[in-house]
Amino acid sequence: MTARRYWLMKSEPATYSIDDLRKDGTAGWDGVRNYQARNHMRGMKKGDLALFYHSSTSPSAIVGVAEVAREAYPDPTQFDPKNAHYDPGSPRDKPRWLQVDVRFKQAFPKPLTLDEARRLPALKDMVLLKRGRLSVQPVTAAEWECIQERCSHA
Repeated sequence: MTARRYWLMKSEPATYSIDDLRKDGTAGWDGVRNYQARNHMRGMKKGDLALFYHSSTSPSAIVGVAEVAREAYPDPTQFDPKNAHYDPGSPRDKPRWLQVDVRFKQAFPKPLTLDEARRLPALKDMVLLKRGRLSVQPVTAAEWECIQERCSHA
């Protein structure tokens, strides 16, 4: 059996928040239009866990946890001309963009802001702090444990 892997997935709360995921239960993580982030989604396995990060807000913060409920499959928004994520260059027989489905696991009683994360030595090499704009990124087991310890208790 493969070991569980950990990820961080970013969303602007005005677009889709942890509360939206809690209400929906499960949702497709669509609209990713960065090749590296897409490749990370390609590597996600059902049961992997992801930190849910609210970006483009003040303060930006890790606010909860989602679980990968369905592995990567073609993102249907790339084929919809009415959708903001439409990509006329993506062929239907070999789609360029993928999405995964994620399931709500928990909202943290105490989110971890970006500024607070920068002050934690255990997170000094975290992708979030080095390549901040990447919307889907790996998280090490040690980083995961640090964040769980910090965020899971009010």
